[in-house]
Amino acid sequence: MGKIMLEVNKLNTKYITRQKENVYAVNDVSICIEEGKSLGIAGESGCGKSTLALSLMGYYFAPLHYISGDIIIDGRNISQMKPDDVRRQILGSEIAYIPQAAMNALNPTQKIISLIEDVIHAHHTKYPREEIYRLAKERFELLGLPVEVLQKHAVELSGGMKQRTVIAISTILSPKVLIADEPSSALDVTSQKMVIKMLKGLMEKGLIKSMIFITHELPLLYNVTDDIMVMYAGQIVEKGNAREMVFDPVHPYSHGLMGSIIVPETGIKGNKLAVIPGTPPNLKNPPEGCRFAERCKYASHECRIQIVEEKQFGNGRMYRCRKSVEELKEVYADE
Repeated sequence: MGKIMLEVNKLNTKYITRQKENVYAVNDVSICIEEGKSLGIAGESGCGKSTLALSLMGYYFAPLHYISGDIIIDGRNISQMKPDDVRRQILGSEIAYIPQAAMNALNPTQKIISLIEDVIHAHHTKYPREEIYRLAKERFELLGLPVEVLQKHAVELSGGMKQRTVIAISTILSPKVLIADEPSSALDVTSQKMVIKMLKGLMEKGLIKSMIFITHELPLLYNVTDDIMVMYAGQIVEKGNAREMVFDPVHPYSHGLMGSIIVPETGIKGNKLAVIPGTPPNLKNPPEGCRFAERCKYASHECRIQIVEEKQFGNGRMYRCRKSVEELKEVYADE
């Protein structure tokens, strides 16, 4: 087993609405990522992927609030640190974030080099300007961006260049953990491939030590990450290596999610498209039992009233369902 870069133990976070209602968006989530490894997180919109990403940063802004659990980055438990210490010592250098809709994340009033200076000075107040320019120039050249971009404003860049610029800024301090929240969304296929290639290249060169890649497209993760975790209604419902999760999903939600997407992979492309009926539950009042029960055609009365714990099977795989793996595979085979 390699060195652990990120370890999350039973993390719980919530939103508090203006009406003082609690929305339990992340529930009992545990993650472990080794150096040189990448984890994909998949699930439909509203399942908690982006909230989990923000929660892992350990720097909470209302309406998002920490409840309990540990977030350990390279041996440091950041959930026990003061917010200002997290901002100065952790964000950017230990863990970094590529936000969803990254193309809109750049301040249009500042030149790109000025944005980079702000990021570096937030952690290294006396860093020489010449050294910042040298570091920025090296990173931009590595990502295939012209050095002239450093002197431009965001409005002067194309969508693909903005995306690559955000990646360059997010990784400028070579973080141990990079969270990429749907970094290839809103891009054409060519630009998507370029972004994915860049992120994998940064991993291979050791400029980032580990990565979390978030998307609602489970098959995309097969070509990007080592392992895949599927979320539903704030919980992990299944986790395993990428190939097993794509070609042999076990949990009914994972099975339905994979079956509802048109993909060109051999062994899948000829399958009839599946439909997952209904909508996710309201997390102001989560169901007592399985959170997927109301949408699951295999659910029993017990599924709706009994708490469902995580189960381990195979080579480090996990799923959250009352039925055994054998029972689930049997019903899938009969369809």
